[in-house]
Amino acid sequence: MLAANSAWMAEFTERNNLLIAPHGKTTMAPQLFDLQIADGAWAMTVATVQQLEVCRRFGVRRVLLANQPVGQEALDACFRALQQDDGFELYCLADSRTGVALLAEAALRLPPPRGNRLRVLVEIGFDGGRAGARTRDEAMAIARAVAASPGLVLSGFECFEGLLPDPASAGHLIDEVAAVADAAEAEGLFLPGEPVVLSAGGSSFFDRVGEQFRDVVFRRPVLRVLRSGCYLTHDSLGYASAFRRIVSETCLLLPSGGGLEPALEVWAYVQSRPERGRSILTMGKRDVGFDNGLPVPERWFRPGGTMTCPEPMPRGHAVLALNDQHCHLGTPGESPLQVGDMVGFGIGHPCTTFDKWSLLMVVDDDYRVVDAVKTYF
Repeated sequence: MLAANSAWMAEFTERNNLLIAPHGKTTMAPQLFDLQIADGAWAMTVATVQQLEVCRRFGVRRVLLANQPVGQEALDACFRALQQDDGFELYCLADSRTGVALLAEAALRLPPPRGNRLRVLVEIGFDGGRAGARTRDEAMAIARAVAASPGLVLSGFECFEGLLPDPASAGHLIDEVAAVADAAEAEGLFLPGEPVVLSAGGSSFFDRVGEQFRDVVFRRPVLRVLRSGCYLTHDSLGYASAFRRIVSETCLLLPSGGGLEPALEVWAYVQSRPERGRSILTMGKRDVGFDNGLPVPERWFRPGGTMTCPEPMPRGHAVLALNDQHCHLGTPGESPLQVGDMVGFGIGHPCTTFDKWSLLMVVDDDYRVVDAVKTYF
């Protein structure tokens, strides 16, 4: 399923004139970065300079740091990366003139190679959201500061729309990114001959990114960069629901055949059945993400018996609660589960499940282990 999901997104972006710079923080697994890059990823996106270094040391040649770096160590790490490899491309965000001044000071301390300055995207935000300029005037002031700073180059504008409540709100924010970029081009803030980068970043509204950016026309090339990361493993809860909406509503070109499928499961043993209607399993908050909904029991298996592969979980089973390392599974009276059985859970929000595992097994359709994936959180 990993390969199928990666191939689906590659076809989706190609059909709709988009580029993909998947958020590497989802998996922090260089083996999976390689899969995404082999399927045409334009760059890898990260959230921290530690993640930037993981990408760089495993051979990623273009990285988008989707945050404004602050603090001397983080700022200097960006420019050291450019100094150590003049073939390495680094983009970062700026959302204030003070932040730009910090970047400019770091560029003076550690001047980047000629022709490979730090590429900066101005972040557009919204009231109540995370970082980002709240007004068009503020965004333009930041863009002018970047364009005027030696060692920096204004490459474009971006937003993170994933925290917004609905597709319409996301579309409005994405439109604002394009509008501010148009104003910056009219003012001559971009380098001659350089493309404009327009980017947005969530996995819930990636259709709106494509729709809103699709018809943007400038007098120079435009790179329309989608930064979704969770598509690779997808999930069984929030992103699964978002994808159903995308399939039903989008006017973009979707790949033929199947769509994104959940490809990350956490398995646990039934440890105890202490009372009617409740089983205790060997999985808890330290093993699986729970910020986007409790995990969903989807399959079960009895080791050493006549079952040759996992079977679908009968109806009526649901997670009631998670402790640190125990799962309370609501278990109907006719449940086949007994102590020693295994249950496979679908998850919500891959980002907060991957980071709990330093090594994950890759299995085929018959649950035979065929590979292992190392993470670097």
